[in-house]
Amino acid sequence: MLTHPSTLLRIEESALLLATLFTYQHLHYSWLLFATLFLTPDLFMLGYLANARVGAATYNLAHTLTLPLALFLIGYLQHWSLAPAIALIWTAHIALDRLLGYGLKYPTYFKDTHLQHIS
Repeated sequence: MLTHPSTLLRIEESALLLATLFTYQHLHYSWLLFATLFLTPDLFMLGYLANARVGAATYNLAHTLTLPLALFLIGYLQHWSLAPAIALIWTAHIALDRLLGYGLKYPTYFKDTHLQHIS
């Protein structure tokens, strides 16, 4: 198993998704908010209406863990309770996308990702 990167990445993303969902439940955040915002990061695919380069850049911006982790930290430090909830929803979205094989995009074509070529 340690020589199968795709399996390891799926295990890793499963663990991240489960940890995120557990934390969200533990902090008693709204599941209605979760359902409402879960697909929001996919709105960044609209960049593909301009061209593949802009689309890849906007999609990748919304699908890296940097921004949700920063939002979580800032929200925690500023005692803004909505920010960590949004950050956990965003992180869960990213983890599920990667678990399903949807990775960060190359500027060539929407289906060219860092994980695989999606057929």
